[in-house]
Amino acid sequence: MTDTLFDPKMLEALVCPQTHDTLSYDAERQELVSRTAGLAFPIRGGIPVMLVDEARTLDAAKR
Repeated sequence: MTDTLFDPKMLEALVCPQTHDTLSYDAERQELVSRTAGLAFPIRGGIPVMLVDEARTLDAAKR
């Protein structure tokens, strides 16, 4: 089974659900990152999961 790739053009329409700030795309980890909130939202099957409860907390050094 192959993973569907995330379309980076979607970044233009998505914002962090907590801060409403812009996101960056981490292709290696398949995450959308909100440095302001210190959260990384997973991308599953090419679909971003924009739920704070599903987000990974970033290490302080990666903010």
